[in-house]
This record gives sequence, structure tokens and C-alpha cells, in this order.
Amino acid sequence: MKKVIISVFILTAFLSQSEMKAQSETSGRDAVYRATHTKTTELKHTKLKVNFDYEKEQLNGEEWLTASPYFYPSDSLVLNAKGMLIHEVSMDMKPLKYDYKNDILHINLGKTYQKNQDYTVYIKYTARPNEVKQKGSAAINDAKGLYFINAQGKDPNKATQIWTQGETESSSAWFPTIDKTNQKTTQEIEMTVPDKYVTLSNGYLKNSTKTGNGLRTDHWVMEKRHSPYLFFMGVGDYAVIRDKWRNIPVDYYVEKEYEPYAKQIFGNTPEMMEFFSKKLNYDYPWNKYAQITGQDYISGAMENTTCTLHGSSAQQKPGQLIDENKWEDVIAHELFHHWFGDLVTAESWSNLTVNESFANYSEYLWNEYKYGKDQADYHLMKDVGMYLHNPGDFNKDLVRFNYASREDMFDLVTYQKGGGILHMLRNYLGDDAFFAGINDFLKTNEYKNAEAHQLRLSFEKISGKDLNWFFNQWYFGNGNPKISYSYTYDPMKKETSVSINQNQSEYFQFPLTVDVFVDGKAQRQKIWVDAKSKNTFIFSATKAPDLVSINPDGVLLADIDENKTAEQYLTQYLGTKDFYGRYQAIQKISEMATKNDAATKALGAALKDPFFRVRIKALQGIDLGQPNMAKSLSTEVEKIANNDPKTLAQAAAITVLAKTNNPKYASIYEKGSTAVSNAVKGASILGISSLNPEKIAGSLAQIDLEDANEELINKLLPIIVKNKIEKQMPAIGQLVAFYPFLKFQDPELGKTAEEGFNWIMSSDNLKATESITKVLLQAKSQIPDNPQIKMMLSQMLKDGLNKKMEVLNNNPKSSTLHQQIDSINKAIEAYK
Repeated sequence: MKKVIISVFILTAFLSQSEMKAQSETSGRDAVYRATHTKTTELKHTKLKVNFDYEKEQLNGEEWLTASPYFYPSDSLVLNAKGMLIHEVSMDMKPLKYDYKNDILHINLGKTYQKNQDYTVYIKYTARPNEVKQKGSAAINDAKGLYFINAQGKDPNKATQIWTQGETESSSAWFPTIDKTNQKTTQEIEMTVPDKYVTLSNGYLKNSTKTGNGLRTDHWVMEKRHSPYLFFMGVGDYAVIRDKWRNIPVDYYVEKEYEPYAKQIFGNTPEMMEFFSKKLNYDYPWNKYAQITGQDYISGAMENTTCTLHGSSAQQKPGQLIDENKWEDVIAHELFHHWFGDLVTAESWSNLTVNESFANYSEYLWNEYKYGKDQADYHLMKDVGMYLHNPGDFNKDLVRFNYASREDMFDLVTYQKGGGILHMLRNYLGDDAFFAGINDFLKTNEYKNAEAHQLRLSFEKISGKDLNWFFNQWYFGNGNPKISYSYTYDPMKKETSVSINQNQSEYFQFPLTVDVFVDGKAQRQKIWVDAKSKNTFIFSATKAPDLVSINPDGVLLADIDENKTAEQYLTQYLGTKDFYGRYQAIQKISEMATKNDAATKALGAALKDPFFRVRIKALQGIDLGQPNMAKSLSTEVEKIANNDPKTLAQAAAITVLAKTNNPKYASIYEKGSTAVSNAVKGASILGISSLNPEKIAGSLAQIDLEDANEELINKLLPIIVKNKIEKQMPAIGQLVAFYPFLKFQDPELGKTAEEGFNWIMSSDNLKATESITKVLLQAKSQIPDNPQIKMMLSQMLKDGLNKKMEVLNNNPKSSTLHQQIDSINKAIEAYK
């Protein structure tokens, strides 16, 4: 599953409040041990026959469940069945005794069965998802398993859909099962739906039969075993775009409005399947691959076997796609799960890393293959940065058996840190051993369950290396190196001495790359740092180094204290080939309050960097109001604004020009305001506003900003709020939702965000209100477990609710205000 991750900007705003403690789970030995579920029964086959009651938002189901005792003889079957009505339980048409309470269905089989002695139990039931009481992840306040979206069609602006979400243990909200990761079963589902809708489920569509009264029954069959949480049903009015990989169908289910753009969004999927199949030396193991979008989806995306569900944010239009397909990493992530998660499944939530860390790292692999190593390293840097910026995650093991809730495992440690750990392991072992080890892990455990120790054993089997040291500190330990360093030069011995200091309590051992710069050229050294507070290394050098740079390739997952001059960062930028060393140099220079000639020279050089993210970072550090910068950099900034091949770089350059208030750039803004790119349009509107404020409202009303990047929204927010541009209300929701914290980090922006929040809460705008509540629910898992923060958000929502109630009093016939109020109340409940 791909979680929606709030930005480092917002996360930093949270952390500026106070020193934060770890999230809900503890790391001590006194915590509960979360054992892998004991298998007393082995599922074999699950057959379902279902139809839907759209008015009641319920499912009428029949189930034929084939199973056998796992090892010991047994006369009973115990199933998870949440919030259901159980109408009948029988075997061979003979009733069975059963007891159903506390969401557990205990069935007396009438005789004792032996291992591998199969039986089939029939269950007739009604699934009532709105009666399910279990809590879901911190990102949501429920885990209903089965979701009816606009079931009665009351909202004319929202599609009527049904979709399911099984992870972690919510499939048992729509069919009785043993809802644990270490169960695997084949399946078939017969879905009866209105004939106007299409359906999607796991496996292949065996047949489709019209049954009269405007209904149709689709029969989906899954012939290979997978875990119950990966079962899926989707129903709705979708356009289906057909594609293929080799001889395997690849389909994209999107709302009809997005049909023309489906291949722009998802069209790299066949190439991803080919790339991953070759990289892993293991062909995509299933008989189809489909992707479907879901309105109001509660997370980012979910890797249901052969049929991934994406949130509706995956659906984008040309103005967004020309800037970047923001969903491409998610598409790669969910596809890779079909090896790591679906083919080989974590045996317990404690071992979720064997699912999610690999899926996270697949994003690096795809970017490296498709767009180059710079893009992949940029992605890794951003991901690892999210973990490093959240101190509450420092004390969490990657594999941990003491979590408070299984949902707590879906965090920055399992995903972002886990991906960074795999990258370190790849660099330590080398590509050949790393990918051969992965292949061994997959083949050894295919269609079964696995844990982190089995991953270690596969890597050791292939490489011949003992990896306990690596897994003990990175998988079964917590934290990361916190490093400071210094160096001296001895002219008599012609030696440079470099001291590496670890400043955390538990010391790490690790390989490390060091660049020693002499006369502007880097001499690369590979060293091994032992697990102690101080390591010193001696390198031969003909003269004193210009600087020493550690971890220039960004491989080591660590906090590193850097303190260099602008001149040294210039040397680092010019002499480093690695993305991380180049980007870090420009980032540090951009953050300097005053920029001397060396800083200006570095920024100017970076404007010509081959990687557009470095060009953008340089642009963010440029102020053409400073005469030295204007003289040396204006021409290059103008070139980027007009001609850069990346629209995001063009937009960044236009933003720099807009700050000058210089009318000579008016033609650039006018041209940009009609561009396809949302980023270029938005930046150009900023430029127009700096010269002609009265023209801004009309221009801004023409642009689609709902999925614009955060930086652009930050810049346009004052204009949108001041001019009350109602079309852009939903676009600002994800920013204004965090105004109490923004006020600490940037008081002016925070004040404007507060005005925007109050504007939305004083309006009858369902989409804007839900943009606030949705992001708050999604962000909850990443917000530090701090009572003050929860209280601030809760009070903010309560104040908003009061304003919304006033709107309802003045407009009691509104068709959507009750939905808005329900949405706010749900968010308030989540932050109690």
C-alpha cells in the first residue's frame, strides 16, 4: 500500500512546536510481543456470490469456504467476520452449530478433521460495513473493508462506486475469513451489479451473464493463492482502456472524464512490467494486471493482486502531466508489490518491511532505469529526508514486535527508511549479488510467506557474506548515525587526517565514501567506519585539501553536520559528479543569508546543470534584486524561463523574474499565462500580479490548481484568499488545514492560511471542505504523538465546525452542508 505522505515543509512546521516524542508504540522490552498468528486452519479456496443493496449500503453474500486443519486435528473453524448478520452455516446442506460474537464466527464442524483433510463450509450472511467498529490506520477513522461511494446518487458531482480495502485486516468486513497475512487461498467471486456498471476483481473474468431487471453477474476467478487482505471488488461507471504486456492484458479503469489521458497516466506500466521482470529475473507472476481509481479512497493506493486500486488523485490532465506525472512512482510501487507483498507476503505485520521497503525501493529502481541516476538519487534524498526530519521515528526498529497497533507499521521507517536501507545493502553487496539474492528470496518463498531473516539468508546464500551485523543494526535495531567530522593536514608527512565522530548513543559500523579535494579535484576514498565514537583515517596528499566531503554519493543513511564556506561549496559543486554532492552544495548556498561572489558563481554554474532539479534549486537561491546576481545571472534565468525543456524549471525561473517587479518581463508572463503547463501558468500569473494586480483574479480563475505542487500554492495563496477566487478553494485546502503550525514557521503565510481556512469554513463548498478534512485524516499517522498538536488541530476543527453550522442556519436547504459537517466531525473524532 502506498501511503499519502505529507510534505517535509508541513512536517517541519509540526516539529517546530516542541521536542516530539516517539509515536504510539514503545521500543522498550516491557512492550507486548506481537507474535505471528498461529495457524490452526489452512485456507484452500474461497468462493463468494454477492450482490449489493445500494440504499442500505450492505452486501448480501454466500460463501463456500474450503479449508483443512493446518497440522493438529481439529473439529472447529474460527473465522473473522466483522459487523455481519449470519443467516446460515452448513456443510453438505446440513446445518452446523456456530457461535457469533465480538466479530468472531466459531463453527463446530460436527467431527474431527485431520491435516490435509479438506472440508467446505457454506455461510449465508449480510455484510454491513457501516456497523464495523474496528479502527483503521491513523490515516482513517474506520476500516469498513467495503465502501459505498455516493451510493444513492445524491451528490451530482461524485461518481457512484463500490470498492474494497482489505489491508490490514478488513476483508473480513465483507466476507468471513481468517483475516491474517499468513493465510493464502485461491478465490472466485460472482458479483451481481447494475448492468450499466463495470466490475473488477482479482484474476480473470470467466464469464458475464445478464440476469434480467437491468442486472448482470460477472464471475471472476483467481487460480493462484494469495492472502485475504488482497481480495478486491470494484464497481462503477468506468472507461476501460486496454493495453498489454507480452500476452498479458493490462487495463486502466478511469472515470470517463479522464479517458483521453489514461495512457499518459498509466501508459508506462507495460514497460515497468518488462523492466522489473528482467531486473528480478522473475517474470510478472500473474495472469493480468489492471489499475482502477476510487473516489474518496482512504489512502494512496493498494496492491490488490492483479488489480491495484489508486486514489482519484492518480487521475490527471495535460496541465499537470506536462509538468510531471506525480503518480508514476506510485504506479511503480504498487506494481512491484506483485512480487513483494502479493507473491511473497510478510508473515506478520511486524515484518512489513519485506512488502513495503521493497515497494518503496522500486521507485528508485524505476527512476534510475527510466530517467537516470540523478532522478533516482533525488527521489531517495527526498524520501530519506522525510524520515530524518521526524525525530519520533528515530527509536523505531524496522522489524518490530511491540507496536501498539498494526497500523502503526505503515510509517516512514517501514517505507522511506526501509528503502534507504535496501539502497545501502545494494551498494555494499554490489548489483550482481543484490539482485541474485532478491531472486533467490522470491523463488524460495513464492506464493508463501516470509520474514526478514529469510531475506538475510538469501543474501548470505548468494554473496557468501555474513550479514547479521547489517540486519542487527538496520532491521532489528533503530536510529541512524549522527555524524560530525573534521580534518587536518600535516605538511611534513604530506598526510590528511580525517576524523569521523558518531554522536548518537548506539554506534553503527558502515562503509563510507570520502572525497578529498585538492586543487579542485576530488580524490575518492572508500573507508570502513567501526562502531565506536571516533574513527580516524589517514590519506596521502601532496598539499592541504581545499575541503573534505563525506557521503557525497548520498548512500549512507545518516544525519551529517556540515559547516563549509561558500568557496568550499563552489569547489564541491564543480568537482563532484554525484547528484547528492552537487545538490547539497547548491542547497546550502541557497540557504545562506548573504551570498558572496563564490556563492553567485556556484548558482550560475548550477543554472546549467544537466539535471533540472539542481537548476530549480539554484533558481530558488537567486535574488535578482541583488546587483551582483542581476548582472551575472539575469540572462541565464531569462533563457530558462523561455526555453528550458522542463516546465517546472521554466516556472521556477519565471518566479525569480516576478520578484523583480520589472515590466520588461511582461511578455514572458503573458506568454506563460496561456501555456499548457499548470506550473508555468501559475508562475506567470504571479508575474502578472506583480505588474498588474487588477488582472489577476480573471487569470487565476482560468487555471486548474487542484493538484498543483505545494510551492506554487504557497505563492498563490495570498492572491487566491485576497481576491476570494472561489474556483481555487479546493486547491488551497491541503495547505490551510495546517495554518496553526505554519504561523510558527512563517507568520505571514500562516496568517493568510488562517484566513483561507476561515473562508472555506464560512462557505458552502463541499469539495474545499473535504480537501481539508481528507488531508488531516491522511496526515494523522505522520503527526507526532503530542497532545498539544492534537489539541490545536481539534480546536481548529471545532472552530471550523461552528462556522459551518452558522452557514447551515442561514442556508438550511443546502444539499451538501450536512456532508461537510459530517466530514468535519469525522476529523474531530480522529484527533480526540
